[in-house]
Amino acid sequence: MITCVVDYEIDPLEIKAFERFAKRWMELVQQEGGVHHGYFLPSEGSSDRALALFSFPSLAAYEEYRSKFGVDAAFIEADRIRDESRCVLRYDRTFMRPLLP
Repeated sequence: MITCVVDYEIDPLEIKAFERFAKRWMELVQQEGGVHHGYFLPSEGSSDRALALFSFPSLAAYEEYRSKFGVDAAFIEADRIRDESRCVLRYDRTFMRPLLP
């Protein structure tokens, strides 16, 4: 299993748009065979940080999911939410392997 951790810098004035963006990506990850562990949004402290965690059974499965970016209509539509609202200022993606009990 591989887990992708996405660390976002977001526009706090566009949090509702970011929530729409996040909900759509949670659906797409699930639809493509991944497990979405959720988005974690600002509550207290810094108001411009958010995280997303989702897993795929393997790097190959993740790469199959990624192959749809910019090609599949649903993926393009999800990215349009981000692009038109400018809710995401920047993001970093890190891959981790979980240590589970």
